[in-house]
Amino acid sequence: TGSSDPYCIVKIDDEAIIRTATVWKTLSPFWGEEYEVQLQPGFHSISIYVMDEDALSRDDIIGKVCITRDMLAEHPKGYSGWMSLSEVDPDEEVQGEIHLRVEVLGTQGGRRLRCSVLEAR
Repeated sequence: TGSSDPYCIVKIDDEAIIRTATVWKTLSPFWGEEYEVQLQPGFHSISIYVMDEDALSRDDIIGKVCITRDMLAEHPKGYSGWMSLSEVDPDEEVQGEIHLRVEVLGTQGGRRLRCSVLEAR
């Protein structure tokens, strides 16, 4: 039909911790969802998978972005901007990008990550 039913799954070190709502029948979804999670001191990466919900078969992976511990260290105040999706399956072509705002918040109770999944195209 020329459109997708996208949603995102957020993983920290390959453990799924968040699933956004599905935005139906669009190639330019807007989520505007914000999540806050406790970061373990030894975490390595945060991956955001953009998925296409499919009622009749397994959901398709559109692509992913990966935010590494080193990238967060390079941006101690956080990162905001568009990130290109990369392929998960090397046989699949990926086009698209996702607009994220990521902030690392330091408190006495430890570090927390605030990740705003804004939109995609």
